[in-house]
Amino acid sequence: MSQRQLTILFAVSLAVLGLALWLAHREQHGSGSIAGATVLPGLAANLNAITEVRITGGGGKQVTLVKGERHWQVHERGYPADSGKLRKLLIDLGNLKAVARKTRLASNYPVLGVQPVSAAGASGVRIEVLSPKHTWSLIVGHSAEGSGSYVRVSGHKQSLLAAPLVMAEADPAQWLEPIIVDLHRTQMHRIEERPWGGPSYVIERAKPTDTDLRVIGIPPGRKLSSPGAADPVASALSNLTLSDVQHTRTPPKEAHWAHAVFTTFDGLSVTVSGYQLAKGDPHYIELTASSSDPKAAAAAARINARTRGWQYRIPGYSYQQIFQSLAGLLEPLSAPHPHPVRHKPAA
Repeated sequence: MSQRQLTILFAVSLAVLGLALWLAHREQHGSGSIAGATVLPGLAANLNAITEVRITGGGGKQVTLVKGERHWQVHERGYPADSGKLRKLLIDLGNLKAVARKTRLASNYPVLGVQPVSAAGASGVRIEVLSPKHTWSLIVGHSAEGSGSYVRVSGHKQSLLAAPLVMAEADPAQWLEPIIVDLHRTQMHRIEERPWGGPSYVIERAKPTDTDLRVIGIPPGRKLSSPGAADPVASALSNLTLSDVQHTRTPPKEAHWAHAVFTTFDGLSVTVSGYQLAKGDPHYIELTASSSDPKAAAAAARINARTRGWQYRIPGYSYQQIFQSLAGLLEPLSAPHPHPVRHKPAA
């Protein structure tokens, strides 16, 4: 081979090496724009064909959302899923667009939260969206300035900054249909309270237009802390939400049970029974509905269809509102004045 051929070959080799280095740098640092590229192609056009969504986080956390004949369910609870929240997630995933390339180096994935969810200390979640013909899988890491997320399509090395922001938890309780029952304060005609560890009493309103509720069972010499003291109790079943659910089970004998019956002007009655094992433990309630008027029969049937066989974990403040003690509605007792000490006069 002549000197001239060697020189040409060396020059070509340098050019190829330079091109390879440039392409590697371009792919690694995002100098080639992919802004606007769809991250999960085909998902947006197939949202109605989705039958299952799996969300897996670190430490073995997982929730499986399954499409039933009538509604979506949280498989781990066997309870209806929050379909609005799920649909938003699917729409966001279908609309997910790349903003910029990020790292391809596995050693840098933890910085963005896009390492495999099976890795120690994994902070992201893997979302798998299944249809009869296709599965889309994506690891969602940290949020980026509140408007986007760092993501990595499962099986791919390239991570991305993508928008919109994708929010998904691997906790089954976060995907439950949150509303247990919704009865507005103005619907309440009578409330019968039997709180644990205190006297029973009744709250009632003679007609819907009455502003304040009357409390029956106030001890002599005591009075309400304000004319509207009982209003929060009447609002206790308005947009009542759960924290979690469990199938009905018999609690230990030492459980502290409380009971209340909420009756509306149209003849709907909702009986709420609740318990707490000890101070600081979770609060659980059970609900059953009945009707004394045919007009309320359908509402009672809807409530029973949802609540039969379930115990609901609810926040402590909601439990306190449902089973308010009578003392909590009254002005506090005045502290007794100590008698002055009389000293015996000196001899």
